[in-house]
Amino acid sequence: MRQVFLVALVLLLALLLPFLVRVIRGPSIFDRVVALNGLGTVVPVMLVLIGLLYGAVELYVDIALALFLLNLFTTLLIAHYVRRGRGADA
Repeated sequence: MRQVFLVALVLLLALLLPFLVRVIRGPSIFDRVVALNGLGTVVPVMLVLIGLLYGAVELYVDIALALFLLNLFTTLLIAHYVRRGRGADA
């Protein structure tokens, strides 16, 4: 089972690269926000897999939940900032 977790971890690590490229070189702010949201989703999943590998799932799940919430609030704040920056009434 350990090999399955390692393969999943490597595949998720490979999935981070397109997200990072899109965050850095995204043609618009919306592409960057979506890529950042994708990063914020993949990283906590990777943390849970690391917790499964090391046998300390409880610690890593708590950190992953905190990162999921941080990802949610960050995405909402960026969306609010972009909306206000475009001149919309808020």
